[in-house]
Amino acid sequence: MTGLSPALPFETLYESNQALIINKPAGLPVHPGPKGGPSVEDWFPLMSRRKHGPWLAHRLDADTAGCLAIALRKQTLLAMQACFSQGRARKVYWAIVQGVTPETAEIDEPLKKISSRSEGWKMCAAPDGQNARTTLKRLGTDGVCSWVELTLHTGRTHQARIHCALLGTPIKGDPIYTENKNTGSGPLHLLSRELSLPLPAPIAAVAPPPPHMEAALRRCGYHPQTG
Repeated sequence: MTGLSPALPFETLYESNQALIINKPAGLPVHPGPKGGPSVEDWFPLMSRRKHGPWLAHRLDADTAGCLAIALRKQTLLAMQACFSQGRARKVYWAIVQGVTPETAEIDEPLKKISSRSEGWKMCAAPDGQNARTTLKRLGTDGVCSWVELTLHTGRTHQARIHCALLGTPIKGDPIYTENKNTGSGPLHLLSRELSLPLPAPIAAVAPPPPHMEAALRRCGYHPQTG
């Protein structure tokens, strides 16, 4: 059963009595931050009437749209978390990046979190970082930007964003991992497109492109009828 509940400000892509996958809007944090404002967790009481839960099974950046998994049972949460930690979850992202990427690429660059008082924190490639591997496939291009499919084999913070930047093709709207001010302006063009978890009762969903990505996707050859 999927759809938009009158009580929820986002679409439900997958629903069972064990878990949900919602279509998280870009710009909505998954949990409350120091600056306040709404977050996905604000609507947890409407997702389940049980005494305990729900729980986030993983995280998405506030600016990333698309598939976000939420557990409604503690045992399901542990099973879902195991899928992520053991690399069994299938995580596919779509992005619009600046420039023309190779048709395919494998980015295997360890990532490490760094921070400073002047710039805050971000991820960087570092030999002593955590292993991070991304497979890229170019789905289309208009000669200026490219529409790419990113399969994340690991789940490091900002992995898709920094791996695209390391190729020299940063994600459109990314203010952190680009030196081009035009590229870094506007909303982030990154979508958690597909998520599947191979549990005894498999959990899977596909998210539609958010409105702010549609024009760029069409310029790169995307047709909604064919996906």
